[in-house]
Amino acid sequence: MAKNLDKLIEEIANMSVLDASELADALEEKFGVSAAMSVAPAAAAPAATEAPAQQEEKAEYKVTLEEAGPEKIKMIKALRQVVTDLNLTDAKKLVENTPSVIAESAPKDDAKKMKEVLEAAGAKVKFA
Repeated sequence: MAKNLDKLIEEIANMSVLDASELADALEEKFGVSAAMSVAPAAAAPAATEAPAQQEEKAEYKVTLEEAGPEKIKMIKALRQVVTDLNLTDAKKLVENTPSVIAESAPKDDAKKMKEVLEAAGAKVKFA
């Protein structure tokens, strides 16, 4: 960038908000353009394209055991397999008191693994 443009940018950066607003109005009048018209559509477009991407890329899931199935012992073993720090008593309580939250914020791969193991044991599992 040319030195004179750098100087101009520096001067604008050092202006008060009121002076910068008056400068914008003067430029709009001089060149017959409106800063609001050119900025608003450009700002709205990126926001619209970012929203669907954020919804698709959910990184963590809440895993809930909806139904334990008919074989409680098999389910308790499967539950202790996927939640390794769970003791026998807590696993039994989770199985008997469904629906139960198994993991509050499990990474996507871990949540899928939990669901596969628990469904193989006869459970119904829900992601949220």
